[in-house]
Amino acid sequence: MNSKNIRLNLAYDGSRYHGWQRQNNALTIQETIEEKIEMMVCESVKLIASGRTDAGVHAVNQVCNFKTRSNIDPEAIKKGLNGLLPDDILVRDAEYVPFEFHARYSAKSKVYEYRILNQEDPDVFMRKYLWHIRTPLDLKVITKCLGLLLGRNDFSSFRSSGSGNMDPVRSIMRAELHGTERGLLRVIIKADGFLRHMVRNIVGTVVEAGLGRISFNGFEKIFESRDRQSAGIKAPPQGLFLMDVQY
Repeated sequence: MNSKNIRLNLAYDGSRYHGWQRQNNALTIQETIEEKIEMMVCESVKLIASGRTDAGVHAVNQVCNFKTRSNIDPEAIKKGLNGLLPDDILVRDAEYVPFEFHARYSAKSKVYEYRILNQEDPDVFMRKYLWHIRTPLDLKVITKCLGLLLGRNDFSSFRSSGSGNMDPVRSIMRAELHGTERGLLRVIIKADGFLRHMVRNIVGTVVEAGLGRISFNGFEKIFESRDRQSAGIKAPPQGLFLMDVQY
């Protein structure tokens, strides 16, 4: 029987998971979904994601794929999984794709969004989905710093250890701040690929610039230094959302 390749589009709340990737003795999104798929197709499967989100990180549209010898219809997969999965994971769509499709390596670009609540009082109901910063941020400085990132550059200053020998050069097509009033701010970054913790490291550093701890010239020097030690803090995970993947 020939194997088929099935693509899933997912949304999930990463709050209670130890990230995407399967781990020993830890609850992960990959393992949770794989177990339910295996119940339906009666064989072992490996779910490949467009990117491995970290613990506490969310997804509005994560893309993954798996191969199976089962003849089960993708629509049945979608309905079945949504009946079996916990309510913090949703299968938005399921479809057959060409056998060579690979959720990670076939991706052309991804979009991440980081959410910040910039006001005195925290939001007790949204605390798992944003970074609360009490001190008013200089939005013009943040916007200027983000603009510096556009184009094809070496992002070594914003990659965490664990990236291995991965090429640090990436192309950023969008790096924008949305929300001009005090309150909810959204940093949106679109690139052809991301290094480990790259978005969180960028956000943490532009926030330090927005707080006046780093000047724009200082940010420029950090970017050019290609040295992670010179950059700012890593933003906490709960404000980060994988928004979309393009193929």
